[in-house]
Amino acid sequence: MKNRLRRKLLYLAPFAVAAIVIFIPTANTQPPTIRHINLNATQFDYTPGRIEVNQGDEIILSLTSTDVVHGFYLDGYGIEQRLEPGITREVRFSAVQPGKFRYRCSVSCGPLHPFMIGELVVNSNLPFWRALGLLVSGIAGTLVYLWHFGGNEQ
Repeated sequence: MKNRLRRKLLYLAPFAVAAIVIFIPTANTQPPTIRHINLNATQFDYTPGRIEVNQGDEIILSLTSTDVVHGFYLDGYGIEQRLEPGITREVRFSAVQPGKFRYRCSVSCGPLHPFMIGELVVNSNLPFWRALGLLVSGIAGTLVYLWHFGGNEQ
């Protein structure tokens, strides 16, 4: 009887370890927040050149141009805005799509205009992937248990 219990635990141990590893805390477990970001456009640069947010965050971009007319276009989100010098424009959106997205100047602003780009990084929703991993691990453990011990109980 003890040997049988030991065998059952041996089969289920990898799935228990997988479930524990899935729930080890990491840095990206913050709830969605409102992010205020100032983005300055000058020839031929955006400052900051890289913006990193979490999936689900509400983003408020304050866009300004300090020298000439620029544009702002965010790939993947379809957001476009014309930026006049000295006038601040505000753009609001939810970062619902995870991944890397380029933002670029959409108004020809000089000879290096094609190189005026930046990057928005939207980190994925980690709690969702953890829950999915736990579900898959639980189903796999249950199937292995039933396959090895389901019909042998007497």
